[in-house]
Amino acid sequence: DCLGTPIVYSPVKADLAGNIKKIRAVYDSNPSKFKTLQNILEVEKEMYGSAWPKTGATLALMWLKRGLKFMLVLLQSISDGERDEEHPNLIRVNALKAYEIALKKYHGWMLQKLFMEPYSFFPCFTGLFSLPYKSDLLKALEKGKEVKEEESIEKIHQFLSRVTPILDAIYEMYTKMNAELSYKA
Repeated sequence: DCLGTPIVYSPVKADLAGNIKKIRAVYDSNPSKFKTLQNILEVEKEMYGSAWPKTGATLALMWLKRGLKFMLVLLQSISDGERDEEHPNLIRVNALKAYEIALKKYHGWMLQKLFMEPYSFFPCFTGLFSLPYKSDLLKALEKGKEVKEEESIEKIHQFLSRVTPILDAIYEMYTKMNAELSYKA
């Protein structure tokens, strides 16, 4: 919601929410059996056999973790002070770094073009060029309150210090279970 233009980012939000819903549905089907994400992956590996990890909550979590990685790299880049010196209030440099690290290798040519080039195929999707200004993003993260940039950056730092280890553990779990898929969307 903090990234601005709803028409541009509503498909991304819907995708993230859909992945959460799929994972939650598996958990809700048997909370004692699916106490952890790892339990879900282990049970689905047994259930789906050769079709795993290309299905179910395993696939949903794979895409969710990639989207979360994008967000964390974006926030980390902003909090590290990386910026376009000519346009310091734009976050394209940060988003491009996040995209390169978290998503690009999983996207086919068409999705890469949609993300990287303004008005490439669909006028409503302008990828990097529809991002909010850094000041607007920070204000949105503060739920509209006027806060000094340094305070917002410190809060981002605290958030990252708590969430990054969790996401790293999920990536490690996927690696150990050989669940990571490298096909392109």
